[in-house]
Amino acid sequence: MTSAPVQSAPHAPVPDLDPYELATPWADELNRDVDAFDARAEFPWEKWKTIRRSGILTVPFDPRYGGRGGTLTDTMRALEGLGYTCRDAGLGFSASTQIVSVGVPLQKFAREELKSRYLPRIVSGELVTAHAITEPDHGSDATNISTTARRDGDAYVIDGGKMFITNAPIADLFLLYVRTGEPGPFGLSVFLVERDTPGLVVGEPLAKMGLRTSPLSEVTFDRLRVPAAHRVGQEGAGFLILDHVMKREILFSFSLTLGEMSHRLERVVHHARTRRQFDQPIGKFQAVSHRIADMKIAVETSRKWLTDTGAKVEAGQDTAIDIAATKTVVSEANKTTALDAVQIFGGQGYLTGTGIERDVRNAVGGTIYSGTSEIQRNRIAALLGL
Repeated sequence: MTSAPVQSAPHAPVPDLDPYELATPWADELNRDVDAFDARAEFPWEKWKTIRRSGILTVPFDPRYGGRGGTLTDTMRALEGLGYTCRDAGLGFSASTQIVSVGVPLQKFAREELKSRYLPRIVSGELVTAHAITEPDHGSDATNISTTARRDGDAYVIDGGKMFITNAPIADLFLLYVRTGEPGPFGLSVFLVERDTPGLVVGEPLAKMGLRTSPLSEVTFDRLRVPAAHRVGQEGAGFLILDHVMKREILFSFSLTLGEMSHRLERVVHHARTRRQFDQPIGKFQAVSHRIADMKIAVETSRKWLTDTGAKVEAGQDTAIDIAATKTVVSEANKTTALDAVQIFGGQGYLTGTGIERDVRNAVGGTIYSGTSEIQRNRIAALLGL
């Protein structure tokens, strides 16, 4: 069933280590040849082994399955630390997807048989995972997906297709969100499917602007037969599972973004202090210093939204507006600060060697995936009664 050369890279998490520091000892390995992998749009399998060894993938999972038993906040801190340490944003994005796509919903909603069979290998990173939600004709409108599953004895038969599925080209396991009932949010169900199941076809990797080392592709289903025992949760519980997952997808992936923004800010401050023009550091010019001050405000505003929203999710409070606002604030701050960094670095920022232009390409995706900025604003407005 394994789709890639990942066989033996046992993780060795240090129980007392601050989750934020899990990636720190592995910085050199994680950052080796980042430009080359990005240029080739190649998933770095050796670095995936490093991610596995770091213990980052284990943070939110029960020790029974090889996890650290950490909280949502612990997981956010681990991913923020990865974003700060690792310059390969695509690798970080795939790691975040690995945690949230299948592992998190299995642990929360699946029967013990599925947990025992799959979770240990998901938590260790031996199996790579993806969730198939987005469809070509529906995009962010996940509640109206058209991929169908009909009951046939002790199995379901699934027909349809998904688009823009992160990790799909390398995934061993897929969590499929499909329609088993009437239109609307309460007709959705979720199924766990192995890659080599007849009827599941993974397309070729799609070339894209940024996050190039995190592969994505189409996935189609042609009379895909899935045992009823592989349903996650009750029939019709898909929207509940999706809501649980999407909150964490946003908090986890944009915690990565926060770490990336923090690192970028430090680089910009150092450059502004050491780069001299007209006999003084460029940071002495108000046009530069004010731009950097705005970057600092953006980073700390993003941190506050993530921290406060994460705490509300952990407390079980209503976070519909908070999640939408957090996603919008952090994704747009990342894009703006990446562009500001190019401007401050000038000609050097425009060259590929500094990695700043790669930050811009990576940042654009954040305003699109997990629900576009426009969708998030529509959601906030609707919840305000507009």
